[in-house]
Amino acid sequence: MHQRIFEELLERRRFASEVKFLLAPSDADAIRAWARGRLPPDPYGSGEDADYYRITSLYADTAAQDVFFRRGSFGRSKFRIRRYADSDMVFLERKLRTKNLLTKRRTLVPLSDLAHLESGADAWPDDWPGAWFGHRLAARRLAPVCQVAYNRVARLASTPYGFARLTMDEHLEAWPTRRREFQDGSSQPVLEDKVILELKYRVGMPAVFKALVEEFGLQPAPVSKYRLSMAALGLASDPASEESTTCQAS
Repeated sequence: MHQRIFEELLERRRFASEVKFLLAPSDADAIRAWARGRLPPDPYGSGEDADYYRITSLYADTAAQDVFFRRGSFGRSKFRIRRYADSDMVFLERKLRTKNLLTKRRTLVPLSDLAHLESGADAWPDDWPGAWFGHRLAARRLAPVCQVAYNRVARLASTPYGFARLTMDEHLEAWPTRRREFQDGSSQPVLEDKVILELKYRVGMPAVFKALVEEFGLQPAPVSKYRLSMAALGLASDPASEESTTCQAS
């Protein structure tokens, strides 16, 4: 798992494209089998098919929930802390989206460094690599609001522009939180009857992804794990949100 994290650290996903789909479990099973028959697994995955891992993220928002409601510049970025399985290392991450392109900035720090974000800038070590993240949280008045966890299957496709990735996320669950620490215990299921398929690539969509979309008649769907989790927890609601419309129509 540590190898997996360092591989992620070295990967630069600048100006990447990301297309999402919501799948029924039966369709997800067929697509998972299709992908396993054509694409190699994530090199640091685990499980019987060597493509599985567990992801847990802590999401931040303002007191007015500007990120959830996509107000102004808050609608283009998300700040989160991501952990793989039970690793003692975490990513401090900003995900910035412009139209259909996204960039990520992420910094790997020990799990224990999350205490720095609670203590404030005056207590940070002078050379702390997570300072940029902490300063942005403070400037934008962002604080933890929920923890989201799910199981992921990941397969890769080689392209002239680097690896493209197919991921399938399921068994989403969420917890409300006000602290930058990961928790266990009772959680709220999210999207119990759906699987989220994501196709991530640079420049043009690879031919193998085009074949997948065509063979299964897939239609893109706007999906945000953060927004769905906040709604499931009863922490925020937006009847006009694209996610609500999509799920009701599915």
